[in-house]
Amino acid sequence: MAFTVCTWNINSVRLREPLVLKLLAEEAPDVLCLQECKSPTDKIPTENFAAMGYNLIARGQKGYNGVAILSRLPMKDVGHRDFCEKGDARHVAGQLENGVTIHNYYIPAGGDEADRTKNEKFGHKLDFLTEMRDWFRDDAPSKSILVGDLNIAPREDDVWDHKKLLKVVSHTPIEVEHLAAAQTAGNWVDITRQDIPEGKFYSWWSYRAKDWDAADKGRRLDHIWATGDISDTAHSSRLLRDARGWDRPSDHAPLFASFDL
Repeated sequence: MAFTVCTWNINSVRLREPLVLKLLAEEAPDVLCLQECKSPTDKIPTENFAAMGYNLIARGQKGYNGVAILSRLPMKDVGHRDFCEKGDARHVAGQLENGVTIHNYYIPAGGDEADRTKNEKFGHKLDFLTEMRDWFRDDAPSKSILVGDLNIAPREDDVWDHKKLLKVVSHTPIEVEHLAAAQTAGNWVDITRQDIPEGKFYSWWSYRAKDWDAADKGRRLDHIWATGDISDTAHSSRLLRDARGWDRPSDHAPLFASFDL
């Protein structure tokens, strides 16, 4: 079974429904995982997605957060985890008929100051990552794919300037260490970097840049991982950079990978 997975922080699925439809029409991923849907589950616009053959598994939330999986392959909802017992809609999982489970994550951004004693949001982010690590350690995942906006650019070449961003939330050493611990605990393989091991690679560009494309001050915040037992079936990783320049875009671009299972 061959299939393609795409992950995209859409930054409001209702506002950017036309962009989702454009992506589905032009790229036709088998599974599209969306983050930051900013909508209650029952208000996510499903009619046009369904007309294109995509069914929805979602955990929505009014105003912020929210994760959704659109699949044109048969998929069953296998639940979600309430990380840090905050009730935030930051995880949802679906399982394909071949037994592959796809986890869709939206890890907290962490606020502006990389100090948990001064910034509760940063502490929440680290605690979220620790809980991920412990879950993977205690209930080892297998035949699984993890995607989402993980809000961390772990490698030096995942950001436009490593030295300038070392103290900036999303690239601080403590965040990178926490993400690596979660990755190791679950035997997850970074598929994007397995396919594209060298060179600068970004998936997010700030709205604050007057010309994001020319400035190109990006970060790789979006990820596709797979457990070690299926990582060698992955291929064809790519980013649809052009989507960052679509009309009224998200500040993230869609990331793809294909699997032969």
